[in-house]
Amino acid sequence: MHFDLSDEHRMLADLAQRFVDTELLPLEPAVLARHARGEPLALSEAERARVDQVSRDMGLWGLDAPADVGGADLPAVAMVAVNEAMGRTVTPFTLPPDSPNLRMLMATVTERQRAAYLQPYVAGETISAIGISEPGAGSDPAAMTTRAVCDGEDWVLNGRKIWISRAAEADFTIVMAVTDPEKRARGGMSAFLVDRDTPGFRVERAIPMLGGHLTYEVALEDCRVPGWKLLGVEGQGFAPMQLRLGTRRLQMAGWSIGMAQRALEIMAEHARTRVTFGQRLADRGVVQGWAANAATRIHAARLMTYDAAWKLDQGREARVEISMVKAFATEMAWEVVDRAMQALGATGMTLELPLQLLAAKLRTMRIYDGPTEVHHWVVARDVLGR
Repeated sequence: MHFDLSDEHRMLADLAQRFVDTELLPLEPAVLARHARGEPLALSEAERARVDQVSRDMGLWGLDAPADVGGADLPAVAMVAVNEAMGRTVTPFTLPPDSPNLRMLMATVTERQRAAYLQPYVAGETISAIGISEPGAGSDPAAMTTRAVCDGEDWVLNGRKIWISRAAEADFTIVMAVTDPEKRARGGMSAFLVDRDTPGFRVERAIPMLGGHLTYEVALEDCRVPGWKLLGVEGQGFAPMQLRLGTRRLQMAGWSIGMAQRALEIMAEHARTRVTFGQRLADRGVVQGWAANAATRIHAARLMTYDAAWKLDQGREARVEISMVKAFATEMAWEVVDRAMQALGATGMTLELPLQLLAAKLRTMRIYDGPTEVHHWVVARDVLGR
């Protein structure tokens, strides 16, 4: 690995951190108070309008989007620090557009789709979702049963998707479906752009998740999609889907580093001032060990994430490295947050601090986009052979 962040990318990292410090962290008390009352984990309309405007004015929209559609075309390495900064806060906000679906669109769109979907998505005018998992088919794409059948110039989709974030608010959903049942993931899986108001596309139910977030189950019943909304090449949807998943996993690693760093800072601040039995927590060997271990593992996760991002930017195969860092970073952050909560005692159990939301989010991240055990399996197969 031979890379260094350019001055431009270092300035971007500082800019993202300043945005989090000045705009998102001050909103946390209100977000936490609403969450404690049982309200959804969301910004108010006024809060959302402000952070949208400020982040746009600061030049933080479309960071990794193509320049020809209004983006800054930044590499994956530059986005690591941005994701780390965004991970430091529990204020629910995503810099438009969300990178994973963006990357999938960038790799597959036709000129017509670029104008109809990619360009407005980069501009922050639309919201997207993606339907991959199904009831009974999560991390194993070969078990996917949603079918797409060609009918004249259209495709007709039937099936169910589950665990879809933003399905209720998305303007369009990328739906993965089997177009050749014999080939399935090996040349028989395709992607389709399905607009929210398409007949036969129905959001069945909202599913409350840990940490106050919602996912959704979606039904597709004779959902007719025009032929030009086939995303990419028929039967070749698996590779772009993996690109999308890899982007999210790398993004999760960055978030995890930021979450762990925030928890370590909260623990350190408390340990320096909290006295028990005549001694500061900071002077106790157990707490010192927790802090040292956390700092070391955060540093290791950061280096691993930059390494995987750099390899992606070089056009190198990084599938195994992404599995390594997704598993390592999320598990690392989960343990760091847990230690911070333990160090704070009863205070760490309250809904008044962000630690409980960091813990809840990390618990879901250990499952989302491939559970830790699946990523360990990917790495083990690379080491031990298939």
